[in-house]
Amino acid sequence: MTSNPSSWYAAELGRRRLLALGAATAAVSAAGIGAAADASAAPVNTAGLLRPSLDVHFFYYPWYGTPERRGGWVHWQQGGHEPPQDIGADFYPKLGPYDSGDPLVVARHMAWIRRAGVGVIATSWWGQGGYEDARVPLLLDVAALFGVQVAWHLEPYGGRTAASTVDDIRYINARYGSHPAFHRDPKRGDRPAFYVFNSLAIEDWSPLAEVNQDNLVITQTTDVSRATHFAGLYNYAVTTDFTGWKGIADWCRANGRIWAPSVGPGYRDDRAVPGNTTPTLPHDDGATYDHIWSSVLSVEHGGVPDWVSITSFNEWHEGSMIEPVSSNPPPGHGYETFVGAYGRRGAAAETAYLDRTRHWVRRFERAAASPPATG
Repeated sequence: MTSNPSSWYAAELGRRRLLALGAATAAVSAAGIGAAADASAAPVNTAGLLRPSLDVHFFYYPWYGTPERRGGWVHWQQGGHEPPQDIGADFYPKLGPYDSGDPLVVARHMAWIRRAGVGVIATSWWGQGGYEDARVPLLLDVAALFGVQVAWHLEPYGGRTAASTVDDIRYINARYGSHPAFHRDPKRGDRPAFYVFNSLAIEDWSPLAEVNQDNLVITQTTDVSRATHFAGLYNYAVTTDFTGWKGIADWCRANGRIWAPSVGPGYRDDRAVPGNTTPTLPHDDGATYDHIWSSVLSVEHGGVPDWVSITSFNEWHEGSMIEPVSSNPPPGHGYETFVGAYGRRGAAAETAYLDRTRHWVRRFERAAASPPATG
């Protein structure tokens, strides 16, 4: 045993990351993607994988950074923590605290997303020229290799207005709309999708009339009276309270709107937001995730929705991630694991929610093909 635990763990973390990246390393290397990504690279062979659903969307966060690439930690230190062993999350990534600008990390993410049967990510986006906007070119290029498409989760940056959101939608379309990984809904006129987080902070969304004809703009609310200027609704929160959801689904069908309820495995933000009063929603070894998915698809709560949004692929601060979690995290920090989820142990538990997502995507696709009566 080494006399320097920190040095030992850094070396061990590097070893684990190389093992976890595995095929993603080969795929990106073969495609020639590095600091300057190549959108013309040949797609990765995804034969044998579940055909991805374009109606199931992961909320995806490209906001993480490391000292090697950013000169300091970005996001992992949230809550006053000191990475790499001590991070602002109650779970520890299988990849360790990574950089969202690392092509190999993004490739590993896309491979896992395909494994889950999900065809679209809605990437967190905080304004033109921002940190997350700078991650988009690489994200699009690597997503294209794996047959994954990119939609948009418009976040409440400082000074955001309805008018600035219209400008943002135009900017995103102009800058990225020609990319093969740019998501366009084939069932709805090949229009791109934009989720608007915290939309209720703005009262008047009438400026959206300028872009609504060519875009699907979705509001974060369960109050249909606030959805007048939007193409649909989503809730984002991981919840087991489905009060009013049948009414939302019925209203959306009657008014030509999209209902995209959100599902997730649980919620815990104790380490990232000390003192936060947001209630924890335990994972219960997968029971919570199954309950939310089955409720979303049930006739009682409105029947099969148009889309299902998943909170989240990798929002580590809130413990809602599906991304694989280390079953052997750094000791002494109280990290939780996925051990026990769906009866899995050890390394097999790390991908428990990823694989369970594939199960539910299949059920959703089958139900959508022959939806039951919703009367």
